[in-house]
Amino acid sequence: MSLTLRTISREQHLAYIQSLPSASHMQVPAWADVKAEWRSESLGWFDEKTGEMVGAGLVLYRQLPKIKRYLAYLPEGPVINWFAPNLDDWMRPMLAHLKQQGAFSVKMGPPVIIRRWEATSIKKGIQDPDVKRLRDVEADFIEPRAFEVADKLRRMGWQQGEDGGAGFGDVQPRYVYQVPLANRSLEEVHKNFNQLWRRNIKKAEKAGVEVVQGGYQDLAEWQRLYEITAVRDHFRPRPLSYFERMWTALNSEDPNRMRLYFARHEGVNLSAATMLVVGGHVWYSYGASDNIGREVRPSNAMQWRMLRDAYALGATVYDLRGISDSLDETDHLFGLIQFKVGTGGQAAEYLGEWDFPLNKLLHKALDIYMSRR
Repeated sequence: MSLTLRTISREQHLAYIQSLPSASHMQVPAWADVKAEWRSESLGWFDEKTGEMVGAGLVLYRQLPKIKRYLAYLPEGPVINWFAPNLDDWMRPMLAHLKQQGAFSVKMGPPVIIRRWEATSIKKGIQDPDVKRLRDVEADFIEPRAFEVADKLRRMGWQQGEDGGAGFGDVQPRYVYQVPLANRSLEEVHKNFNQLWRRNIKKAEKAGVEVVQGGYQDLAEWQRLYEITAVRDHFRPRPLSYFERMWTALNSEDPNRMRLYFARHEGVNLSAATMLVVGGHVWYSYGASDNIGREVRPSNAMQWRMLRDAYALGATVYDLRGISDSLDETDHLFGLIQFKVGTGGQAAEYLGEWDFPLNKLLHKALDIYMSRR
């Protein structure tokens, strides 16, 4: 198949995404409005013979300070057939186009999963003193074609970071936690939760915790809980304006793209979360909770409600997003994987993010700049 690539309209881009079972929420046209500080462009790949669009990508351009050259970034994209035998025919026109647009370096995150681990295997790994990382545990599923993709990219000159993208080395998480929903009943999903999760859901129910959906007008209340979380977990919170922009941009593209949930007890909101939907893929995107009321288990109640809503939407996967690959109980990120493993889902490892230096000198300069930040 010979391919051509050109800039496409947002309408064409959205129509293509809507024709697929799912795609990353960072590859929908509206994501460009969320990332307002980047310049953006929608790209389409076309089959020369039929003229049919066969792939799409959202590119975000970040200008280098003082010079008119850009880092071109395709987060969790592009949306193409990654297992096509002729991967070079997809990448070549993209790189040529991005170079023409003034990019000195290209970063992309192929949405390709290499390995999956079942919750039971991870639990065994946690109990084994010799196991320190997820990759020390034998995977339950390996996608051999993913290794071929990595080989092809390397041969084309694409590079990966020094750590091969372990943990949070990439901009987007390389390891995520997912609960598969396709061909399963809700009863099966619930039965797969560990004892603690099931107990906590029951506890919340008994205490009278209610989970409600919020709207744009409730984002200030979301922000209050999110900032409490940021202080407790030592991270820099995004401003309220970011979530307002996200809500407006995503929901004007599709009224069901972003949702907001609160778990409340006796009229007080104790935890909150944002949920994103693209086709059959549903993400738990951001979470927040107060320092009070933890004993009534609001977070478990909220996750269970979100999971049920995802199921009702016909989702094939409920994605709890990033985890670190550390299984060491002394690691500060260990609690995150422990919480998510309780859902009985699977950890998945993506191919990670890849860089193509179009201008080696500028690419190196950016590398040095980023490592000093």
